[in-house]
Amino acid sequence: MLGRTAIRLTMIMFVIAFASIAQGQENIQKYFNDTACKVKATTDPSQKRDILNTSFDHMFKAMNAAKSSALISKDDKAGIGRLIVTLKEKQDELAGVNGYDRVPDAQLNAFANYVVQDMEQATQTVTISLVALLLIIILVVLIT
Repeated sequence: MLGRTAIRLTMIMFVIAFASIAQGQENIQKYFNDTACKVKATTDPSQKRDILNTSFDHMFKAMNAAKSSALISKDDKAGIGRLIVTLKEKQDELAGVNGYDRVPDAQLNAFANYVVQDMEQATQTVTISLVALLLIIILVVLIT
């Protein structure tokens, strides 16, 4: 009887953990989706660039703070580092630096959508623990 209870509790904990990780990934994706919506709602290209740059900067600050936390494992730090590199490449592409062509003003809405889709794929392929995801989300909320 005690064995069955332990197995059930273990199964429930796994389900809750997977649901929490999925929720954390959805929050990061929602952050970038909200940014894309703001970009699309703006007509001035310089404001669009500012919105995207501000969004990248807030996420960099949150991820760097999370990465430097003692609560984060080495594997999580590596995963966060890969996400930071991915975001930095997007920001470089937006600005047209480090070998990238600058995103034309007429394509900023499409670029915002591209960032959302790329981050959706990145958060699915880069493994980050629940603690790291929650810490990043909390930091983004505090920074913005």
